[in-house]
Amino acid sequence: MTDTSTPAPGITATATGGVTAIPGLLSGKVAVVTGGAQGLGLSMARSLVDSGAKVVIGDMNENSLAAAVEELGGAESAAGVVCNVSSLENVEKLAEAATRTFGGVDIWINNAGITRDATIRKMTEQQFDDVISVHLRGTWNGLKVATGLMREQDRGGAIVNVSSISGKVGMLGQSNYSAAKAGIVGMTKAVAKEVAFKNIRINAIQPGFINTAMTAAMPQHVIDSKLAEIPLGRPGEPEEVASVVLFLASGLSSYLTGTVTEISGGRHI
Repeated sequence: MTDTSTPAPGITATATGGVTAIPGLLSGKVAVVTGGAQGLGLSMARSLVDSGAKVVIGDMNENSLAAAVEELGGAESAAGVVCNVSSLENVEKLAEAATRTFGGVDIWINNAGITRDATIRKMTEQQFDDVISVHLRGTWNGLKVATGLMREQDRGGAIVNVSSISGKVGMLGQSNYSAAKAGIVGMTKAVAKEVAFKNIRINAIQPGFINTAMTAAMPQHVIDSKLAEIPLGRPGEPEEVASVVLFLASGLSSYLTGTVTEISGGRHI
């Protein structure tokens, strides 16, 4: 009987046993990750690089970009581009940089995001517009540019859109964020139908309570209340989100498109 508790030699795993990288799985592939200079985006980029891809990360923070590229192995395996995803022109330049530096785009991860939380009574129009612009317009911009480029290349491709469990259930004080993340689900399904005939696959993920700097800063009583809703009894790790992105970005998921994967430990099932 095969022992499945320990990954095969060379395969990188999380402390919980999940696979985060499979050497050679993405050899010859070029990936773009928006919001990739830190947090979940950087974990995704690291998983892609460790699996053999060349990665271009787009982010607003120039200093974080430089540090991330260095962490990912330098210019041989990664590049960074200052990019505001709410600008179609910026996203086009991000794609152009990937093509110029590494020869095209095979994988595109729409991950960039912000929060501007407030109840609807206190939320300003600007707070609403900012979140919709980055998440929903930003994802649309990424889809428009990535699918256009992939169609021209005529070799297919994989796109992963980062939604959120907030887009499934709606969260207090997040009418802007929940609306944007729900919209990403509908957008994923619509565009997946439009480009499937070109072998371009588009899927979405919905992370739940993930162990990041943002969640670590929450008051302990808030953390405890969220953990009580999770059947697995713990927060997810960034690497566990990255492993699902790796699966959806690779040929391992070659017959999946238009799907939404919850990465929530069973919360809100």
